[in-house]
Amino acid sequence: MGKRDVEKIAPHCDFIFVHETVVKQVLEVMPGGDELQKLAEFFRVFGDSTRIRILYALSQSELCVCDIASLLEMGQSAISHQLRILKQMRLVKFRRDGKSVLYSLTDSHIQTILAQGMEHIEEKGQGI
Repeated sequence: MGKRDVEKIAPHCDFIFVHETVVKQVLEVMPGGDELQKLAEFFRVFGDSTRIRILYALSQSELCVCDIASLLEMGQSAISHQLRILKQMRLVKFRRDGKSVLYSLTDSHIQTILAQGMEHIEEKGQGI
């Protein structure tokens, strides 16, 4: 890959000059490594289409495992596995209603993240 090919992928400056004032301002507000690692793990959960489908379904209604399995046309054990991951990351919660266990999103932040993600891909087209 030649220099021109690299610049098409990731353009960069033709000379080295660090904008120290800007760098200092960013460093002052940049979260620490542990916080950024937790943020990366948080977003990693959104990297699985089954989990996204579950979250989207739960953004519409409180559902039990059977409901989600039916909606996604998947087995209950596969859904339970994904719900366990979502619960560990505090994205979903559950409550008992008689013999049923109903799942819902932990809070409105998750719904906002999904909505903003959808808005982004609709704005930018399918070029992801």
